[in-house]
Amino acid sequence: MGSYRKKPVVIEAWQWNGERPSGWPPYLAGSSVAEIRDGNKVVELRIATLEGDMIASRGDWIIKGIKGEVYPCKPDIFAATYDEVEPA
Repeated sequence: MGSYRKKPVVIEAWQWNGERPSGWPPYLAGSSVAEIRDGNKVVELRIATLEGDMIASRGDWIIKGIKGEVYPCKPDIFAATYDEVEPA
């Protein structure tokens, strides 16, 4: 068994704050994202991923992967895995 380092790749991500944006980030177009509501309030997002449906809670990051796949990521995992990149 060996040790491996994750390759540096740039991804698109958006942190969901629990509010419904005026428009979803462009990379979510065509993705299956459903709002889970408690009355009029959106409490979670259900995102169809390659591994099945995943739930995003307030504060989670919604990531577009290197093959266009979309999935949620908890804030602590996101912070440990990604550094912000300045626009080119």
